[in-house]
Amino acid sequence: MRELLEAVAAGEVSPAAAEARLSGYATTGAGRFDAARESRSGVPEAVLAEGKTPGEAAAMAAAAVETTGRALVTRATDDHVDAVAAAVPADATVERDERARTIVVRAGDYDPPSIDATVCVATGGTSDAAAAGEAAVVARAIGPRVERVEDVGVAHLGRVLDELDTLAAADVLVVAAGREGALPTVVAGLVDTPLIGLPVSSGYGFGGDGEAALAGMLQSCTVLSVVNVDAGFVAGAQAALIARAVAAARADDDCDGPDE
Repeated sequence: MRELLEAVAAGEVSPAAAEARLSGYATTGAGRFDAARESRSGVPEAVLAEGKTPGEAAAMAAAAVETTGRALVTRATDDHVDAVAAAVPADATVERDERARTIVVRAGDYDPPSIDATVCVATGGTSDAAAAGEAAVVARAIGPRVERVEDVGVAHLGRVLDELDTLAAADVLVVAAGREGALPTVVAGLVDTPLIGLPVSSGYGFGGDGEAALAGMLQSCTVLSVVNVDAGFVAGAQAALIARAVAAARADDDCDGPDE
């Protein structure tokens, strides 16, 4: 602790970073940032911009960069993007995915994680792109390679079959679908890959807010897991954790060498 205090006194470590090391979180005027979440659970803390003012989201993002070297912001508007960009260090990179409504900030010296595994994120239609995009951004932030397969809904099964090799080659799948949510069930019956169904709040009339998609995936007769409606963050994080386990198992097999 003395070394940490001396580093703070010398200006080498900020008070917020020192607090995060000691308590596991940093306190800001907008709330507490869980700086230890990634080391504890493997999933980085995200700043949910929805429900926060631009200033509050920016304060949390700045604390994230200061204490962990990066920030992941979800459900961000244009105003949130502007405020975050103004609040983080000048040498940081700020990447925005407008469709997914995410912001990823990396400090100039941040070394992103890398996992030797592939997560494939597929959508039934263009309307599913926002939730699917959030899943892809979150998974990529944790470290695996991320591939995208777009607009392969079950209204024309030929579209799915045309992408079957890509889907089957992935280590983990996230399949987003609205309406009746049939696509994850169909894909799960065609591949032997762990699949996470991501129901999306798109569709007409009764059940069009994602309830029909969620119910359909929960009742699937093929084997898949399901997250909540529009829960791209959860789907992407879960997929990345599975990818990490796959990569670790693959590395262990390589170390053991071929069977005698």
